[in-house]
Amino acid sequence: MDNTLGRHILVEFFGCSSEILNDVISIEEQMVNAAKEAQATVINSTFHHFSPYGVSGVVVIQESHLAIHTWPEYRYAAVDLFTCGTEVDPWIAYDYLKKALEATYGSAMEMKRGAIDLLERVDTKALEIIRKDREDQHTEPRYKRDVWFTDKDENIALSIRHTGNRLYRKKSEYQTVEVLETHAYGKMLTIDNIVMTTEKDEFIYHEMISHVALLSNPKIKKVLVIGGGDGGTIREVLRHEHLEQVTMVEIDENVIEAAKLHLPTISTAFDHPKLQLLIYDGIKYLANCPAETFDLIIVDGSDPLGPAEGLFSASFYQNAYRCLTNDGVLALQSEGPHFNREAFIDLNYCLKNIFGQDQVHCYLAYIPTYPTGMWSFHYASKGSVHPTKDLEESVADAFVTKHDLQYYNSGVHRAAFALPNFVAKMLSK
Repeated sequence: MDNTLGRHILVEFFGCSSEILNDVISIEEQMVNAAKEAQATVINSTFHHFSPYGVSGVVVIQESHLAIHTWPEYRYAAVDLFTCGTEVDPWIAYDYLKKALEATYGSAMEMKRGAIDLLERVDTKALEIIRKDREDQHTEPRYKRDVWFTDKDENIALSIRHTGNRLYRKKSEYQTVEVLETHAYGKMLTIDNIVMTTEKDEFIYHEMISHVALLSNPKIKKVLVIGGGDGGTIREVLRHEHLEQVTMVEIDENVIEAAKLHLPTISTAFDHPKLQLLIYDGIKYLANCPAETFDLIIVDGSDPLGPAEGLFSASFYQNAYRCLTNDGVLALQSEGPHFNREAFIDLNYCLKNIFGQDQVHCYLAYIPTYPTGMWSFHYASKGSVHPTKDLEESVADAFVTKHDLQYYNSGVHRAAFALPNFVAKMLSK
């Protein structure tokens, strides 16, 4: 008869599936299943994904715990299986996980924990009374899930708790698109494990990237949107009834599909009669676009990674300048001054070299689910239009009232261009 309180297995799995190891939802599911296969009683699961690679998590069981940390880039996982009592066999969990993680091989070492011969048992009468009271109240253990999405770089991170139920996931030649259901921000669209938008705060980004340019230049008739596959930007742009045509160029149709299926309040404008939707590379589109075609170009791209990397190049913005009419305007998201300082400064410098020092203006908005909260946009004018001097406040506020905008108004419009000193210093270098 075993004369110890618990069995502790330290496990290493090698040659696992990198995709599985980087999928927090799959890892949580398999760890919970492993506990159940071993006949353990699951109490709680807490799992975090770390961008770009890795998952950490623990399943708390009535008989102790199962824990894991993964290194997808090495196809390696370290697992900790600790059970007490005689009814739960941790080796069953080991066998299950080896198969679930698609490990080529595994190594494990079992330790006996709590040798009874070395321990002194105390009087447990008081503990028995507490246990009896709980039994009388019929308090059964209840399984609670804590699954976390984390968007981080080397120095900072943003974590958002979600239900653990993935609503959408597709991988194209460009990127992986997912929709998760969060507790605080509703449904959330991610691309390559980076937050793109959420139902609760999307209006901030989409209103500010659209209406600042459109309400400072009423002559705009033809608009080009590059990116923006969730549909939020074209939803805002198409509120302006005087526009003649809106062209949207999105490289990955999976983004549009995900939004149509799971983000109905954001993706309302895809069937608008004035919209021309193209599934194509926006960089190539601009390179082949005739000169002076659009009055407004909005670049609604993601961070400068993967297919969006070219959206931060000088050649791309030279083509944008060429494709704008004489009084045309360029509006774009330009990263967070705290989060991606280098890209923020470089993009400002690039735009000023192309449009002119006095033709480029930075403005800010505050978006809770973007790293650090502070996010920037740039407004670049080819002609004489100015983002604040040419704003007609009464027209802007009437538009706000008519469309019940949630963030933008004329006061916010003007204030957004009042930069904190540290941001202004960044852009003056």
